[in-house]
Amino acid sequence: MNRIRRLAAILLSPPPELEETGAVLEAAGVPVSFADCRSCPNPCEEGHEEYPQKIMSMIDTTSDMLGSVKPYRRQVVISTGKSDWERSVTDVADSLAAHLLTVEESSATCSSLTPGTSTPGTPESTLHELDSTAVTGIFKDSETRKVSILNGSHDTLSVRSDIETALVFPDYKVVTEVPRSLEGARALWENSVDPSVSRVGSSSRSQVKSWVIPYSCVILICSHRRRDSLSYPSPALCRNADSYALPALRPPAFSEALQREDWEVHTQLENPTGPSLEEFNESEEEKEAEMHRRLQELDDDLPKKALVLKTSHIGGHKYAGNVIIYIPQGAGVWYGRVSTHAVNSIVQNTILGGRILPPLLRGGVNLSRPDCKRLNDW
Repeated sequence: MNRIRRLAAILLSPPPELEETGAVLEAAGVPVSFADCRSCPNPCEEGHEEYPQKIMSMIDTTSDMLGSVKPYRRQVVISTGKSDWERSVTDVADSLAAHLLTVEESSATCSSLTPGTSTPGTPESTLHELDSTAVTGIFKDSETRKVSILNGSHDTLSVRSDIETALVFPDYKVVTEVPRSLEGARALWENSVDPSVSRVGSSSRSQVKSWVIPYSCVILICSHRRRDSLSYPSPALCRNADSYALPALRPPAFSEALQREDWEVHTQLENPTGPSLEEFNESEEEKEAEMHRRLQELDDDLPKKALVLKTSHIGGHKYAGNVIIYIPQGAGVWYGRVSTHAVNSIVQNTILGGRILPPLLRGGVNLSRPDCKRLNDW
């Protein structure tokens, strides 16, 4: 019996390199799961679609991905209603992405980050006083002023096609009524994107309005095919093998896995309800407490809801499929080499369980939670 137990322990133990990476992450305060990233047999017996061999031959399946994400203060995802874009979205004339880049570049001479403006920012938050980690790719949002600008597949919430809707992470905000113009980009920047602005937004009057994103998690899937053939979400993340060539968004594998857990899954952003954050005319501390309260209320939503969007190039094509998962607690998880075989494990261990799967991890923002057992603890 002892021999059987020893053999079982050997067979079921994670490989040494996984244990080493997991130990490094745990030492940095990152909640880790040593569960298998693949939830089906190999070869698969569950009918999961594979990447085409041509695509598989271009994916780097051996090098260490951890550390392949560059730190950023904020990431903005702009509504376009598309699932593919020009090679460089910030080079497209008269686009909000291009205007926002112009505003960012003109603001490059601004002073350094104001203390206390990191995303979590509330006295109640366990993220508030976290130190920077020594793990490359695992960073706190306040470490840099860099802004990441992406296009997303969601439609604008405005009735006007020239007024955009932007998602801002890791703040977990939806910003509406953003004109597709230089003035609109400047309003978005000054209200919610400027690195020196807290997550509740600027106190100055603005034409844009913001709310907490009304979902328990947001999943971003890189689908920028015109940037690189490795970007399309392919059978690894979509149910239809031809989806990369079609403008219509196909139901991704994440939808099925989450629906089995009684989650409601949307591929278009629903309208936020209640007063905007700008209508809460109190002190900065009271506004922060109000936003924190609204974020926590998402835990009480039944059924829980997830938003799944396609995005433009996020970097690291050789690690396709690339997926970013954001949650209301202020964390953003970057996974690479994601296939349909890994989706169930990601849902169970990361989205529901609040723990990182080290073999898939490229990096992430606000992942260090030394006082918490899970990323989705408050």
